[in-house]
Amino acid sequence: MTAVIRVRRAGPDESLAGVAAIQAASFYRPWGIDAIARELRENPVARLFLLEEIPGRVIGFCACWIVAGELHINSLAITPDARRKGHARRLLTDVFALAVAEGAQAATLEVRRSNVPAVALYESLGFAVEGVRRDYYEQPREDALILWHHRLDRAGK
Repeated sequence: MTAVIRVRRAGPDESLAGVAAIQAASFYRPWGIDAIARELRENPVARLFLLEEIPGRVIGFCACWIVAGELHINSLAITPDARRKGHARRLLTDVFALAVAEGAQAATLEVRRSNVPAVALYESLGFAVEGVRRDYYEQPREDALILWHHRLDRAGK
């Protein structure tokens, strides 16, 4: 039986335990549930999109801002057991469509220079490297590539 996958926007008053668990498994300094909820409550440009297996198991998320016609992707992760199955592409494609519906025309993000699979995914969706932030990441210390997509309505096409 194939699982049904959906992308939806999360609210600050729902359980964010799944997001916190994915963050803890994916990032050196993960945000906790309280920080994620506070961002969603207090920052009007903040969005959190969940990739869920029905019924309700969160397998990925995209935390972002939509501001001044731009989608700023702050973090994106897929749970370790669901990686390398096309879920990040699905999540991003849906997030792009939702952001375009809210008026976003371009998108930007930072990614570790060494994260070759992520860079390849972003480039396949139309992003290009336009800058470098030296020593941006810790553990290990590493540069961030700054990627931009200037025609978000054409992402992945």
